[in-house]
Amino acid sequence: MDLDQVRRRLEANEERLSPFATRSSASRGRERPEAPSPLRTAFQRDRDRILHTKAFRRLKHKTQVFIAPAQDHYVTRLTHTLEVAQVARTIARALNLNEDLAEAAALGHDIGHGPFGHAGEEALAECLPDGFRHNYQSVRVLDTLENGGQGLNLTYEVLEAVKKSSKAREDIFAEGWGIPETLEGQVVKTADAIAYVNHDILDAVRAGIITEDDLPDSSRRDLGQNHSERLNTLISDIVEASWDATGAGPNPAIRFSPRVHAAANELREFMFQRVYLYDQTREEAERGKRIVIFLFRHFAAHPESISRDYSLPGDPIERRAADYVSGMTDRFALRIARELGCTDAIGWKADGR
Repeated sequence: MDLDQVRRRLEANEERLSPFATRSSASRGRERPEAPSPLRTAFQRDRDRILHTKAFRRLKHKTQVFIAPAQDHYVTRLTHTLEVAQVARTIARALNLNEDLAEAAALGHDIGHGPFGHAGEEALAECLPDGFRHNYQSVRVLDTLENGGQGLNLTYEVLEAVKKSSKAREDIFAEGWGIPETLEGQVVKTADAIAYVNHDILDAVRAGIITEDDLPDSSRRDLGQNHSERLNTLISDIVEASWDATGAGPNPAIRFSPRVHAAANELREFMFQRVYLYDQTREEAERGKRIVIFLFRHFAAHPESISRDYSLPGDPIERRAADYVSGMTDRFALRIARELGCTDAIGWKADGR
């Protein structure tokens, strides 16, 4: 039996997608050529490779906003990633785009995040001369560090979407690190913002920092009165406003309607001011930063202690230290920092105790 007929059937099914969708058979390929899978398209294969990495598993113990929470229901980097994938798949399916590409990029988009959320990212950016960005580190993990330093050899389209998945503060669609070349990459970039703003609201309410009544009037009026309504409005609006992407019009792009776009940006800025930069969360973040800087300096001074599984022996010492520390989960970073005598870690009563 010729099992390749399965992949060929799947690729043939992609011909029914929007003319603006990305087809796996037309991928720009992988850095190292390899025989195709008989049962999966190229993007399905990428998705599976990401799911089976050690870095993906570690996301379950990495912080989203609230650092090392003792309670069970706060969002982690893993649950955030799964929510982004779900939102991205829903939008891609509705617009008749390539759902497999959107899912693969969504699952890999945050895989390079360090411990303690964006605080860890800020700390590593201060330690490295060339800075540190989690989206670039995600590409590095997927393309270089995983698989014993060989990388996963993913397709160009998945890596490009991951690289450009991050956003600047001023606007959900701010270019920042560039606009993804594929519509599926644009879907993932927007799905990330839709997911994190909404689940971070739930966590902030759970933590007693805000209430639903504190949200901007435009949010409650134009997006909805609760989590479910907001998600439904944002996803439905982006599908309607982006309908040209189905092939129905000449201007394919992923966008909101002006009214929802304005409300979403106001809600996102509210979260920056009232949650992300709130004194309590910022105090935890600064403590996390100090721990990451402590660990970086220790391993830069003692490179023989850096695990070969999470860095490349031939790289500069600072790069190896950053790769190792950024791969740590919150609780592992806390445990190692305590063992090394870091005072910030010793007094922290958190999940990593």
